[in-house]
Amino acid sequence: MGVVGLGNMGGVLAARLARGGPVVAFDRDPERGTAAPSEHVEIAASAAAVAAAAGVLVLSLPHPDASRAVLEEALDSLGDGLVIETSTIGPADARAAHARAAERGAGYVDAAILSGVEQVRDGTSAFLVGGEPADVARAEPVLRRVCERTFRFGGPGTGMAAKVVNNAVAHAEMVVLAEAAALAAAEGIALDDLCELLAQDDAGVKRPLTGRLAGRVRDGRYDGGMPTEAARKDSALALEMARSGGVPLFCMQAADSVYELALRAGLGRKDYASIATLWEDS
Repeated sequence: MGVVGLGNMGGVLAARLARGGPVVAFDRDPERGTAAPSEHVEIAASAAAVAAAAGVLVLSLPHPDASRAVLEEALDSLGDGLVIETSTIGPADARAAHARAAERGAGYVDAAILSGVEQVRDGTSAFLVGGEPADVARAEPVLRRVCERTFRFGGPGTGMAAKVVNNAVAHAEMVVLAEAAALAAAEGIALDDLCELLAQDDAGVKRPLTGRLAGRVRDGRYDGGMPTEAARKDSALALEMARSGGVPLFCMQAADSVYELALRAGLGRKDYASIATLWEDS
């Protein structure tokens, strides 16, 4: 195995991979490049040297430009080997890298890491994988040296797309949760009590995913359920409560606009999951 990039995540990846066999690694930072994360990790002089010594090249780099530069440097030495990109890059970057690797006879898989360094160190994280079926099959044993869980999404770039979507949801949800905590506090509700409520399977955090997106939206089933006009009414109540309590809202205010558009689109008596149809032709 070869690893390029020995930062916080790359060092952990190299150490996990070294549990199953020798690893050759490189980092452009001289300090990282001289400190092997495991006794079974040999430090090479360049990315090309890593590619020449290993049939599988795992990239863990800080930004897309670094990934592109390493790929160009390494492909001539890699031959018909396999590149596994674990750096978080855009799906378009991953598709371009796949095409470049294919031109040179190498395979390419984007394998975005779901969570953080601690989870990867413990082997409890997961890889979000995109690539050609043959390349993914080659990558699977390598990925399982690090984490048992892998989620396959489709062709090149889909693993990175899934990571970007997942992170966007997490970051937007954090804003919503901060707004919810402020609303609750303004009404005298303790944060612990709010968290206990929202953690319930039938409460506001989980239910839209399990009952609406994974149920009604997937099946295109919008009859019955809670009408969109009722959801809009609840949204208006939240906005009024925020005004009364002096709580600024951003995500919830924007969400209210979506429900207003849904009413204008004639979805008032449909289940509020029907707002998803507003994006169908976009």
